[in-house]
Amino acid sequence: MAEAVIEERHLLKSLRWWDGFVIALCNPGFLIAALGASMDVLGTWGAVVLWGISACVGMLQTWIYAESASMFPDKPGGISLYGHEGWRGRFSLAGPIGAFGYWIGWSVVLAIFGETIGGLIQAQWFPTATWSVWDGRVHLGLLHFIAIGCIVAVWLLNVFGIRPAVWVSYVTGAGLMVTLFIFMFVPYFTGDWHSSNMTWALHGWTGWKTAFVWLFLMGWSIYAAEICATFAPEYKDTRRDTTIALRSAGVFTLMVALLFPLGVGGVTGAPPSAAAISGAFYVTALTKIVGSGLASVVIVLLIGSLFLSMISSTADGSRALYGIARDDMTIRQLYHLNRFHVPARAMTVDLIVNVVLVLFFPSIIAILYMSNIGYILAHVLALSGFLLLRKDRPNWPRPIKVGPVWLGIAAVLVVYNIILIGFGVTNPTLTGYGTFFDMWVGVGVLVASVLLFFYRRIVQDKAKVTFREEVPTEPTPEQMALLREEAAVPAD
Repeated sequence: MAEAVIEERHLLKSLRWWDGFVIALCNPGFLIAALGASMDVLGTWGAVVLWGISACVGMLQTWIYAESASMFPDKPGGISLYGHEGWRGRFSLAGPIGAFGYWIGWSVVLAIFGETIGGLIQAQWFPTATWSVWDGRVHLGLLHFIAIGCIVAVWLLNVFGIRPAVWVSYVTGAGLMVTLFIFMFVPYFTGDWHSSNMTWALHGWTGWKTAFVWLFLMGWSIYAAEICATFAPEYKDTRRDTTIALRSAGVFTLMVALLFPLGVGGVTGAPPSAAAISGAFYVTALTKIVGSGLASVVIVLLIGSLFLSMISSTADGSRALYGIARDDMTIRQLYHLNRFHVPARAMTVDLIVNVVLVLFFPSIIAILYMSNIGYILAHVLALSGFLLLRKDRPNWPRPIKVGPVWLGIAAVLVVYNIILIGFGVTNPTLTGYGTFFDMWVGVGVLVASVLLFFYRRIVQDKAKVTFREEVPTEPTPEQMALLREEAAVPAD
C-alpha cells in the first residue's frame, strides 16, 4: 500500500468561523483585566465612553483586515504580516518592528491575566494569605505562584495542537457568557445598579491628555478581535470563515465594551486603586448582585474567562513569531512546527518571557504599558499597509474587497492611532500606573526586533540587508492556486 509522505509540516485547516469567534472571546477578558484601573482614573462614565470609542475603532479595523487576510491566505501571523507586505517595498524594517510589536502585545497577556487570576483567587479564598518574598528585585507571593502555574498550564494546552485549546475555550467561553450576562443585565433587575455610582473624572486639558493615554492603553485590550485574522490559514474556508469571524467578533466586542463597564460601574462605583488592580472589586460586586454563595461560582467562571484569554494569547503570539520567522524577519529556529502542527518553540519563548515579567515587573498595568507601544504601532503599519497594497498591487486578487469609503476610514484610523502613540509615549505617568522605565522597555523590544532582523539576514542567511525589497505585483503560481482553491470552497 502506497503511503503519502509529507515533506514539510503545515498548519492544519481545521477551524470554522465560530472557532475563531470563540478564540476572540479573549476580548472581554482583556476588558475585565483593565476595567478596574480605568474606572479608578477616569470615573465610571469616563470608562464607559472611552471603552466604547476604542471598541468602535477596533470594529472598523476588523472590516479592513478582512481584505488583507483574504489576499494572503498562506500567511500565518496576523495583521503584522499584512503590514510587512504593504511596507517592504518602501521600508523593510517596518516588517520586523511591526511584527515584534504585535507579538509582545499578545505575549504579555499571559503575565497580566495570570496575575489577575492570582489576585481573584487570593481575594476570594485566601484573603489572609498576604505573605510574600522580596529580595530587592524579585517579588513573590501567592498570586505570583498562581500566575506562573497558569502560564505553564496554557503552554501545555496549546503545545498539543489547536483543537484541545479550542475545546477548552468553548467550555470557558460558555462560563464567560454567564459572567457577562450577570454584570451587564442582572443589576438592573436586582436594584443593585445606582446612577449615583456613575462619575466623570476627566476635566480640563489634563483630562483630555489622560483620556488619550487611556485610549492608547485600551487599544491593547479592545482591538483584539483582529486575532481572527491570525488563524486565516487554518480556516477550512479562508475567505468566508475569516470574514465572518472578524466581523462578528468586532460587533460583539463593541456591545460588551459598552454594557459591561456600565453594569459594573453602576454597582461598584470607581474602585480604590488596590482593589482595581487586584480585581477584588469584582468579588464585592458579585456578592452584592448574586449573594456570597453564588459569587464563588461566578468567580470560578470569571477565572475561566481569563484563562480563555491566556489560551488565545499563546495561540496568537506563537503564530506571530512563527510567521515572522517564516518570512525571514527573525531567527530561523522559530520557523518550526512540532508533530501536532503547532509552533511549540515560539510558545516556549512566550512561556519564558512571561515568567520573567511576573517575577520582575511590579504591576500588570506596567506590563501592559510596556507592550502597548509596539502593539498600536503594528496596527498603524497594518492599516497603512492596506492603503499601500491598494496602490502598489491593484491587480492582486482580493476575494474580499471593501468599498472605496474604507480607504478614507483606514487613513483616519492611521492618524488616530499615531496620535494615541504620541500621547502614550510622552505621558506614561498620567495613568497612575505606568512609568518612563516601562515605556523604554517597550521601545527596547522594538530595537531588539531590528537587531534580530539583521542577525537573520547577515549571519543566518548570509545575505545583504536591503531597506527596500523587490515586491511582486501579482501572486506566485502557488499563491494563485491557493487563492483559486479558496474561492472554489462552497459555503455551508
